[in-house]
Amino acid sequence: MGDQAYGIDPPTATQIAREIGEIQQLGVQTAVVIGGGNVFRGLAASARGMDRATADYMGMLATVINALALQDALEKIGVTTRVVTAIEMRAVAEPFIRRRAVRHLEKGRVVVFAAGTGNPYFTTDTAAALRAMEMRAEVILKGTQVDGVYTADPKTTPTAQRYEAISYLEVLDKQLKVMDATAISLCMDNKLPIIVFKLREPGNLRRVIMGEPVGTVVRAN
Repeated sequence: MGDQAYGIDPPTATQIAREIGEIQQLGVQTAVVIGGGNVFRGLAASARGMDRATADYMGMLATVINALALQDALEKIGVTTRVVTAIEMRAVAEPFIRRRAVRHLEKGRVVVFAAGTGNPYFTTDTAAALRAMEMRAEVILKGTQVDGVYTADPKTTPTAQRYEAISYLEVLDKQLKVMDATAISLCMDNKLPIIVFKLREPGNLRRVIMGEPVGTVVRAN
């Protein structure tokens, strides 16, 4: 949503698409798991009295809207993209079939995973960890509004320190807001590293891919 309070900001979508296109040109097989909080937050609606499962399904549909917007931005700069959704809606996207998604990656297409896991009560973080396992990814890159994992919220605690590296167990023990506990546990069980970095910083995605010390690495000790 860029600097807006709601919805999709086309220049922001274009910038993210360019960042993805840049690493795609390096020959990196890239899959994107996208959230929907700029359109609808299931957890927030649930807290206000809506049935949790219904709210979560609405949140999943919001991720499809974002996935289509990102697909449009990517294809406008010449990057072939497939939106794959965990909730079937064949008129706008492919259903998730693991082997087909892997084939898209092998053919050099960007795959955008939408609708989370297709199940309520699971976050986009968990969907990202799950899809990363299924695609046999080498790393999860979590693009956020801050430049890594801090000891406290840097927006409210000016003295907060950024970690260069931290273990899964430390994240869980200190309840740091990296990803939810289910996602962290899934990554820990499968020894999949997570790199948390600032998405809106131009060139950051390429720097992470090239191994530069950007953001915070979450891994085993």
